Amino acid sequence: MNVLLKTSLGAGLVGVAALLPFALPVIAETDGGFFRLTPEQVAFKSPLGAGPSQAIIYGDPSKPGVYVVRNRFPPGAHSRPHFHSQDRHATVIKGVWYTGVGPNLDFSSAVPLKEGSYMLHPATGVHWDGAGDEEVIVQIVGVGPVTTTPVDAGERPDNWPKPK
Repeated sequence: MNVLLKTSLGAGLVGVAALLPFALPVIAETDGGFFRLTPEQVAFKSPLGAGPSQAIIYGDPSKPGVYVVRNRFPPGAHSRPHFHSQDRHATVIKGVWYTGVGPNLDFSSAVPLKEGSYMLHPATGVHWDGAGDEEVIVQIVGVGPVTTTPVDAGERPDNWPKPK
């Protein structure tokens, strides 16, 4: 089997995650154009070396076409309210992901989604999300190019679990 290594560039999330300019995951390509990637091969990147991170699994969110990314939130990490220019389809693959809609980030109103759950982020729909007491990994599929726009929600609430 011939294995080639490929890389791609991508775009970021918002809030804590907006600081992530994410780039360069490694994907193994086998003969015939098939791709296989084990969880251990997923290369999450964070510009701060800690906090939320992202791995681009396929494609490039900043360019035309389908893309697949994984976002990882350590315990207590979350995004600030934001919206995307295109629909995005999110599936929880590890942990419990806390999600909310609208401009007010409030953990007490978050809806917990366990592993296997799905959420549609409709284009221009304001939302926020993150981890509670455990690490969360969410896989997102969309069609690029996509942009992410922060929404100024004013004061930061103090009721989200503290990062560990």
